[in-house]
Amino acid sequence: MPTVLVIDDNPAIATALEVLFSLHDLRTLYAPDPEQGLACLATEPVDLVVQDMNFRADTTSGEEGEDLFRRIRQAHPDLPIVLLTAWTHLESAVSLVKAGAADYLGKPWDDARLMATVSNLIELGQANRLLARERGARQRTRSGIASRLDLRGMAWADDAMAQLLGLVAQVAPADVPVLITGPNGAGKECIAAIVQANSSVRDGPFVTLNCGALPAELIEAELFGAEAGAYTGATKAREGKFEAADGGTLFLDEIGNLPAAGQMKLLRVLETGRFERLGSNRERQVKVRVISATNADLPAMIRAGQFREDLYYRLNLIELRVPALADRPDDILPLAEHFLAGAKPLSPAAREALRRHAWPGNVRELKNTLQRALLLGTGAEIGVAELGLPLAPDGSALPAAGLADAEPDRAAIEAAIARANGVLSQAAAELGLSRQALYRRLERLGIGRP
Repeated sequence: MPTVLVIDDNPAIATALEVLFSLHDLRTLYAPDPEQGLACLATEPVDLVVQDMNFRADTTSGEEGEDLFRRIRQAHPDLPIVLLTAWTHLESAVSLVKAGAADYLGKPWDDARLMATVSNLIELGQANRLLARERGARQRTRSGIASRLDLRGMAWADDAMAQLLGLVAQVAPADVPVLITGPNGAGKECIAAIVQANSSVRDGPFVTLNCGALPAELIEAELFGAEAGAYTGATKAREGKFEAADGGTLFLDEIGNLPAAGQMKLLRVLETGRFERLGSNRERQVKVRVISATNADLPAMIRAGQFREDLYYRLNLIELRVPALADRPDDILPLAEHFLAGAKPLSPAAREALRRHAWPGNVRELKNTLQRALLLGTGAEIGVAELGLPLAPDGSALPAAGLADAEPDRAAIEAAIARANGVLSQAAAELGLSRQALYRRLERLGIGRP
């Protein structure tokens, strides 16, 4: 049960407040003077303080109350404090609200206003504690991943990437094939490099081949090598990627583009570790870990007869799916700062524009956007104009696709809170969000408590 500490030298006031709070399922503690109030705070868990401003009958200056407020604020900076007084001094009220007082009410108080204030402050305090726990958990997760993995300098912050990297930490040391899926430009090659850097063959070669960048007739020669005269233009013997990767890792990008003949031979190598160069009948033995990647729908290609099902299951012992940048919005700004490398700061408007853009080209598009902004910008910081992103008619950043439904913007949130008279749970319900989601949105947009 949330607890309110009442510090007031009038027992009748304390009794009235206790009755009022008990009707709203709040527990009340009572202290008749500042010293006992501070002692109570040192020993009892308290969610909110309601304190009087005048503790001496011979003065209405409120000096003792102001001193008490500042001592509580210093010892408990996050604890909300509501000030009550029969002698309202405007200058004092303004000064203390600026110093962090949650509200300043006169006696006799309005029950509805007081309870609205108290309920919102307790709710907000609970939300802040929940957010703090979530931030702490996320930080512990990030620290744990950073301590276990060589991340190859990758910047990230989103929970979706934390889940992916947690799986990478489990998979990387095992000598098994890995299939990395996800849209173009999302960072599949970066994840492959992290898997290799944390594998048992991290000291071996890391060889890459883009299966979509070569004609079909050359893929096999690239993979398995060729003897002199094996095909037109082959004037001397050459080793293939499997030989080059022996004792290490072979990364096959765009594996969905591998032709049928190459698929069959790749399957045999995965099963036996043996292959023959083009134009040779001598088998060669290699030990290579294969990591493959694709943005294609391989199960659909299997149904269409374009990809071997047995090869798919050989490659897909473990699947690592890299989410699109739009699905990990908390990564946008850390990645932007990483790509800028301290060359120039981003203006607040530019940061918001980056966060709201849909990024159909994913991380690659973000990197290109910032490189262009650095080349073309002439100011001390990067503004919205330098980014070259599409803007709304009023010059503001366009929301990412689907963002307006999933994450209401500032105007919608503030309007909902106003209609709910500051009751955050009611505003969250109107917006179709959980309370925790609304609290995170308030924090991200920098919207103060109502």
